[in-house]
Amino acid sequence: MLLTTETQRTIKNSVCEEYLWTWAEAFLNDRKSRGAAEGTIYFYSMKLKLFFNYCEAFAIERISQITTPFIRQYMLSLEEAGHNPGGRHAAFRVLHAFLNWFEVEAEMDGWVNPIHKLKAPRVPTEPLEPVSELTVVQMVKACKRNTFTGDRDAAILLCLIDTGARANEFLNIDMEDINQAIGDILIRKGKGSKPRHVYLGKHSRRALRKYLKHRKDDNPALWVTLPRFGSERIRYGGLREVLRRRAVDAKVEEPTPHDFRRAFALSMLRNGTDLYTLAKLMGHEGITVLQRYLKQTYQDTEAAHRRAGPVDNSDSLRFV
Repeated sequence: MLLTTETQRTIKNSVCEEYLWTWAEAFLNDRKSRGAAEGTIYFYSMKLKLFFNYCEAFAIERISQITTPFIRQYMLSLEEAGHNPGGRHAAFRVLHAFLNWFEVEAEMDGWVNPIHKLKAPRVPTEPLEPVSELTVVQMVKACKRNTFTGDRDAAILLCLIDTGARANEFLNIDMEDINQAIGDILIRKGKGSKPRHVYLGKHSRRALRKYLKHRKDDNPALWVTLPRFGSERIRYGGLREVLRRRAVDAKVEEPTPHDFRRAFALSMLRNGTDLYTLAKLMGHEGITVLQRYLKQTYQDTEAAHRRAGPVDNSDSLRFV
């Protein structure tokens, strides 16, 4: 039996009126099918969960109930709850991506995307704070040595800050990708699926070898779970749990994987690495994006002037 146009439209809109969580699952599956990294999927899911929990408090269950004023109210609530500008901007970006995807995917008659009338919250341009070396030291010391998880987690912490790799790049390293003798690691698929090499110093290599002595499995992954759990590759959520657990043990604020990447960038800069080499090590096309990672303090600029000030470093000017 052929359906009338009006009936077809009614059915289509009925399908489109599914619950927020149903569409969220479809959105995440779409991102997975496009090859989004596991960390990116986790990021999307956490930010959507934050918004949907807010919606639940106001008995909002369907996308059609979301309005522009409601989103503004949500963004203000994040500020009142203490979320920093970067966190609020991230929450907006995910909601923006989700609603724009729904607009194209659902093609719901009469629905106007409420996000179109809003602009992303401003983010201050000051550099981002890295994890401190002292925090990493305390977390490493909190690892119980000569145990599988203790030696593994100590190696993870040191190798994470020593390579400056993105979380998904770090977790996708296989045993065959690393030359333990010299600490050369091949990142097979960096951002944009571009390969590059990162490196480990001798102390990180020592920690890595200590961890690998526990490995009796045939899993190709470098970072794996406990053998009694099947020695599976550690995923993004597992890495976050390692950082959370070791931060609790050390009684320090929990850092994110990206905080280690920022610390790598700042340390390399302070120790004399030029920006172009640093960009290559971090897998960036150019040097502009590094400004988001580098937090140069007053002491950095003062030390730079002492090293390279034109008068003190000129045989002619300093004797005038």
